[in-house]
Amino acid sequence: MTQGNTTAIRRAVAADAAAIARIVNDAYAIYLPRMGKPPAPMLEDYAEVVARGDAWVLERSGAIVGVVVLVAEPDHLMLENVAVSPAVKGLGLGRLLVGFAEAEARRRGFAELRLYTHETMTENQALYARLGFVETHRATEHGFARVFMRKQIAA
Repeated sequence: MTQGNTTAIRRAVAADAAAIARIVNDAYAIYLPRMGKPPAPMLEDYAEVVARGDAWVLERSGAIVGVVVLVAEPDHLMLENVAVSPAVKGLGLGRLLVGFAEAEARRRGFAELRLYTHETMTENQALYARLGFVETHRATEHGFARVFMRKQIAA
């Protein structure tokens, strides 16, 4: 998927794992004081995520500036993670990645895209709501207080 001449989303390869981990750490660092511990995405082994084929990277002018992790479940596509480098925050690249996730769900024949975010990440919840996601429930999972959301995907 290409947007303009300089932005492209492609499936991640093994050589991208370090860049993905750096972007995730940079993007989620602002939540450390709020949560009192690293958010779950900061604890992932991105070499493993890439090896499973679940990660895509967003390149802008040849540099990796974002990542989206998508996991196929039996009845939906799970948007496990979306992260954009703080250096390019505010350019709509996170929305672009969520749009890619929706298109990928549609391409794979899923009628629903789901995600979760931490309850303290209120700005993320607001963004997802603006993008058409609806909160389904809240629960503590793996020691994280999560807000679960979903979006119906038109065929």
